[in-house]
Amino acid sequence: MRKKMLVMLGSAGILAVLTAGTYGYFARSVEAFGTVNTAVPNELYSEPVIAENGFSVEVLVDGRPVPEYAARGRQYVEALENAEYELRIHNPLGTRVAVALSVDGLNTIDARHTSAWDAHKWVIEPYGTIYIRGWQMSSENARRFYFTSERDSYGAKLGQTANLGMISAVFFRERRPYTIMPVTPSQSRPPYEKEDTMRDQRSAPSTSAGAAGRTEGVRDAAKSRSVPSYPPPDDESAATGIGRSVRNDVQWIKLDLDPRATGEITIRYEYRAALVRLGIIPRDYPRQDVLDRRERAKGFEPKYCPQP
Repeated sequence: MRKKMLVMLGSAGILAVLTAGTYGYFARSVEAFGTVNTAVPNELYSEPVIAENGFSVEVLVDGRPVPEYAARGRQYVEALENAEYELRIHNPLGTRVAVALSVDGLNTIDARHTSAWDAHKWVIEPYGTIYIRGWQMSSENARRFYFTSERDSYGAKLGQTANLGMISAVFFRERRPYTIMPVTPSQSRPPYEKEDTMRDQRSAPSTSAGAAGRTEGVRDAAKSRSVPSYPPPDDESAATGIGRSVRNDVQWIKLDLDPRATGEITIRYEYRAALVRLGIIPRDYPRQDVLDRRERAKGFEPKYCPQP
């Protein structure tokens, strides 16, 4: 099935297919045919990388990964209050992939909340890396991600607060073109045609199923409008705001994608105090010199009380 995807344009107008941000923090040279030199200093990879099936997603502040923690079967990162951040996403495959990317449950391209398959997606070239710096507002501009409170978040401004504190990336591989092998005249039908027909029949929904799906979708949409978001936003938990405007040229293309997801990465982010309450990172304790002083404390001293 062909899906509509979003790609970036290089500063010289050459199609870069989202292997690099146009005005990112690191200089990258865009070459012909949309290839990009993605050389990055090695020190940026000193932190562990959240990865699945070779795909990776990193949260960068000032160009460096924020601390990451594995706990409760999930991956957590520490949010730094009021800090702008960007997402570095890597494709380890030798084929193009499209990634559905959401922050706080909102698609980073159109701010909609849908399934990963129905979402608009970013395209990554084979073995490529992209940098997503903010909410895409038009074909030329985006507005930066930054850590803030739930009440100040972009989700709260849109009335969508059910999924704050979550970054999710789902990857879909581009279908490889079928190679047609030469056959002898005695064969009335190549075997691959039968396989393609069966695959199309399995993937194509029936008319009645489609009508039922639309009916349920309308019912669910009406139900979601009648139920208020829960819980209400607060000023202590981390969420993502909509910040300053930056230049980010993009272009729509269509890709034929495999409907089966190739990989999925989910990241929870919280401020340090919340990570401590969750038991993910240890509580801060007094410094050793303070403990030594307190260990030498005495209950009484001779003579009278001194003058202050």
